[in-house]
Amino acid sequence: MMTDQARPVDRDSPMPLWAQLHDDLVRRLTAGGFAAGFPGEHELVDEYGVSRHTVREALRRLRQAGVLDSARGRRTAVHQQRIEQPLGALYSLFDEVQARGMRQRSEVLTRELRVDVAVAARLGLDPDTRFVHLERLRFADDEPLATDRVWLLAELARPLLTTDLTGTGIYSELARHGVRVTDGEERIHAIVPTAEQRRRLGIGRGVGLLAVERIGRADGRPVEWRETFVRGDRFSLVAGWAPHRAYQLRVADGSPLRSPAGR
Repeated sequence: MMTDQARPVDRDSPMPLWAQLHDDLVRRLTAGGFAAGFPGEHELVDEYGVSRHTVREALRRLRQAGVLDSARGRRTAVHQQRIEQPLGALYSLFDEVQARGMRQRSEVLTRELRVDVAVAARLGLDPDTRFVHLERLRFADDEPLATDRVWLLAELARPLLTTDLTGTGIYSELARHGVRVTDGEERIHAIVPTAEQRRRLGIGRGVGLLAVERIGRADGRPVEWRETFVRGDRFSLVAGWAPHRAYQLRVADGSPLRSPAGR
């Protein structure tokens, strides 16, 4: 028998039927079962030969434990792991996905050499500065997670025009060519996705996006402007705090994020 197939309940066991069902569903989930979707109540009743009350109690416990997600009018689904972003530290979405045991993949939608006056102004650079511009669709375990648009100084990032970025991160590729992004600033705010963003990311109308605007610097020099739009149901912001060393919250004034060099 395959490890992700149902095991029959033991009606002679002192363990309640709902608990046996609960434990077997956890076992099957751990073994990678239900890849095509979690079954409904009636399917589980038929598969295990138990009452609907037994199934509902097992599912209730799984929801309480955060294993399953469900809402009125929506099919029960396996809870998806969130990607966590630490506040106050340079991070890579690529590394965060990999660190959680998920496979990261990027689909490059746009790759070109271009001049962008607005981006140059944000970075405090000359209007005719040339950039390597990339647009990507980011995946975690083959599920769309985010889209991003990146502008990098062409004099430093030109090798990315011919680099395969499917399974690697921009920062790691830049480092291979001696360019290390070491610090910067970010602004993060919630937005309502457009119809095109919902289509690309495979989300419904009830899911919002977090828009992440980033200026990246190398050795104090602004070299990157990035806009990332990440699914709000798969992404969390995490901050540590301690007495006399608290993080700060500010009310956004609506002004664009700019490099100090451009102020």
